Amino acid sequence: ADALVCVIGDEDTVTGFLLAGIGEVDLKKNSNFLVVTPKTTTTQVEDAFKAFTNREDVAVVLITQTVADSIRYLLDEYQAMVPTVLEIPSKDNPYDASKDSVMQRILKKMSVEK
Repeated sequence: ADALVCVIGDEDTVTGFLLAGIGEVDLKKNSNFLVVTPKTTTTQVEDAFKAFTNREDVAVVLITQTVADSIRYLLDEYQAMVPTVLEIPSKDNPYDASKDSVMQRILKKMSVEK
């Protein structure tokens, strides 16, 4: 079975990934993406993150950093390697490595190994 990439982000970011061909909707109408708008609640983002990270068929969860900031505590708690959670920039906000909990963990492990 093929592994999926899930995306949580603003409309432009998600649309770009969907145009690239990552979109998937299963028989139960579960999709592998969430478009976050000003009307999207934090609970909806939390639920999507939890659902995507608990799916067996998901290899990577991409989340725009601005959306990740709204559920930062969940990302900080998340320890699994698969699915891998990657924070990405959005059109309006550049990537900031200091906020990325996965990047901070990697840098911390690298500094311990030296």
